[in-house]
Amino acid sequence: MSKREILFTLRGNKSRQEVAKELNITPQMLGAVERGDRTPSLRLAKRIADYYGVSVDEIFFNPLRNKMCPTGTEGQ
Repeated sequence: MSKREILFTLRGNKSRQEVAKELNITPQMLGAVERGDRTPSLRLAKRIADYYGVSVDEIFFNPLRNKMCPTGTEGQ
């Protein structure tokens, strides 16, 4: 699932304006983060993750991209 899909799923039925107000950011900033146009600061990423009750990793990091070595290639 992409970051965009994760954020839209987490937001659910709440409006972008409502969530942005609760996060103390503009709806435009939230939209840019949701679309992937802007990368939030670590502080904002943490606020977003805390707001939704998940970890920063679950939203903003792709676990496949963070692998150091593909399976079976260690030590080559």
